[in-house]
Amino acid sequence: MSERKHSFPPVVDSQVRLLVLGSLPGERSLAERRYYAHPQNQFWRLISPAAGRDLAPLSYDERLAALRDAHIGLWDVVASATRPGSTDAAMRDVEGHDIAALARTLPELRAIAFNGGTALRHGLKQLGDAAGDYAIVALPSSSPLHTVGLDAKLPAWQDLARHLT
Repeated sequence: MSERKHSFPPVVDSQVRLLVLGSLPGERSLAERRYYAHPQNQFWRLISPAAGRDLAPLSYDERLAALRDAHIGLWDVVASATRPGSTDAAMRDVEGHDIAALARTLPELRAIAFNGGTALRHGLKQLGDAAGDYAIVALPSSSPLHTVGLDAKLPAWQDLARHLT
């Protein structure tokens, strides 16, 4: 039986306009207690244009501060699950976060973006009718397991900036 894995607290404040939701942190992220810690995960490079600055060379705390400065929040749709390794397909016994409840605490929230298909599937179920209150954005996964190149993923991620102005 696989060990039960738990996600991190949300990175939000009352100014968040865009909430980016992943599925569940992978092994490297869980070990380091940091979102998107795997060096091959493209998240920090993909979100940089929306944040208005290159986040990749920054320290983790500086990255989170830059997201907050850009009014971008970060969380996961899965609160906990059993999963060997890091692949979303291996998740079992999934317990979701109350995404709708978090969204209600964010008065400036305009859009919710889902980092990959698993996050989208779980997140839309969790949002229920509240999904109609926000622009919903399906993003190509930043995971190194999603082997489409950075250049192919970038346009969808760059388009996130329109939800921040």
